[in-house]
Amino acid sequence: MDTSFLDKAIVFAVQAHAGTPRRGKNFPYIVHPLEAMAITATMTGDQELLAAAVLHDVVEDTDYTVADLEREFGPRVAALVAGESDSLYENQSEAASWHVRKQEAINRIKAQSREAQMVALGDKLSNMRAIYRDYNELGDKLWQRFHVTDVAEHAWHYRGLAASLAPLAATEAYREFTALIDKVFGKSQR
Repeated sequence: MDTSFLDKAIVFAVQAHAGTPRRGKNFPYIVHPLEAMAITATMTGDQELLAAAVLHDVVEDTDYTVADLEREFGPRVAALVAGESDSLYENQSEAASWHVRKQEAINRIKAQSREAQMVALGDKLSNMRAIYRDYNELGDKLWQRFHVTDVAEHAWHYRGLAASLAPLAATEAYREFTALIDKVFGKSQR
């Protein structure tokens, strides 16, 4: 199996996120994109999808652009990463624009191809795993780590993501995702 394309994406992501810790954690940020890639690999072996999964936060969280990724990895990977990237609003804090940005993400994911949804599920399940672990340790103090601290907003967001990702309901990753949502936010209001 030739993994040179994926290997290049992994190295690129490691270098792009170098020195950045995961929010509220004492480990390197790159652990999250690598986990997102591993989750995506449970649904596909497509090297470009796996590359997009490991690169999914590069545009959102570093100085690299979609154009940079297109030059390095081609238009398909760049488009997949662009589809996973939130847009910030000028003159608004992350907290002030949070609900609008999350609704846009829910809508965007729902309209995406199955392939793009696999990349999104890799990211979202990795996030939900971290939330579940941290919630078990910290309880409601966990929400203070985020720009928006209202647990109801996070529950709305993750349930909306689950609804958007429903075409992947037959996958183990989706079943784990929805089970963790239920464990953290309860089974009501689904």
